[in-house]
Amino acid sequence: MKYKIICDSSANLLPGMFPEDDIVSFANVPLSIFVGSKAYCDDGTADVPEMMDRIIHTNDKTTTSCPSPNEYLKEMTGADYYIVITISSKLSGSYNSAYLAKTSHEKPENVFVLDSLLTAGAMELMAEEAYRLAHQDIPFDQLCDKLVSYRKNVNLLFVLDKFDNLIKMGRVSKVVGFIAKKFKIKPLCCGENGEIKIKEKVRTIQGVLKRLIVNIGLVCPDQKGRKCIISHTDAEKSVDYLKGEIEKNYHFDSVIVRKNNALCSFYAMQGGLIVAF
Repeated sequence: MKYKIICDSSANLLPGMFPEDDIVSFANVPLSIFVGSKAYCDDGTADVPEMMDRIIHTNDKTTTSCPSPNEYLKEMTGADYYIVITISSKLSGSYNSAYLAKTSHEKPENVFVLDSLLTAGAMELMAEEAYRLAHQDIPFDQLCDKLVSYRKNVNLLFVLDKFDNLIKMGRVSKVVGFIAKKFKIKPLCCGENGEIKIKEKVRTIQGVLKRLIVNIGLVCPDQKGRKCIISHTDAEKSVDYLKGEIEKNYHFDSVIVRKNNALCSFYAMQGGLIVAF
């Protein structure tokens, strides 16, 4: 049996970054970002620094667009079974598009659409688990059930220096943004039931990074057999510190650093850090 894992581009994965073999192939379905009349397709070709510069230095309206059902359907070829993993359905219409594509497929029972309830590295972890399960030679329905169970154990913590785009797009409460800006705090946030929640309120970036490190241990006391993925937008200095402290204090099998692609950069803004484990 052949499987195809399809992620939308908020996973920060592009073809060539994900393992493929005779059993499993991979596809990335891009979202798009619009800054004024300029479109940036999140397929690896977008000039992210230029996009961020335009967002910061112009008053152009910014919007995002999720893939159409047809864009997903076009990728549902070349395999026997398809596993689609999307950004949280509470943050984007990507899940709905993927599900509509499933219903249009000639064999919808061979398509599984997983709402990750998260984004970025969390989706990569789920895709890696799907890859592992695909090699176990188990029935497709069991694979899907195991993937849903795995999702419950994936965690995401993040630190943003700016909430501007999340507020504009209605992805986070205006109250959260007001508190962060008015009182000059750096919230430690988490993904909870598909939504963005404030976990702690800290005054400085160094302080919130320290609390992020502590909370990794609180959320996930046993790290053996797990991977930690740090995704960031122009936050190299913070990433170096964070990676070093995680490796020093915990026992993850590996700590991987990813640069955010266009969509995650759009929401995280400069200095944004997303940690999945």
